[in-house]
Amino acid sequence: MVLPMNMIGSPVVPEAPRVYVHLQHQIHKALRKEHPEWIQPDGECPTCEAYESRLAELLGLSSPTEHRPAA
Repeated sequence: MVLPMNMIGSPVVPEAPRVYVHLQHQIHKALRKEHPEWIQPDGECPTCEAYESRLAELLGLSSPTEHRPAA
């Protein structure tokens, strides 16, 4: 069986993107519920985004510097 490759070269199971998106949504909702103090007046949650970026990095879905601001 040949699996398609993602852009960073690790194998991707066809249903993996859907599962990841669902997991990411659950984590986002849970973080916002658990830590309302992280939510800015405009509704943005940079800490939530940092957690989501780190999860993507750990799962090999993004590069370590992809979501970090430039120095």
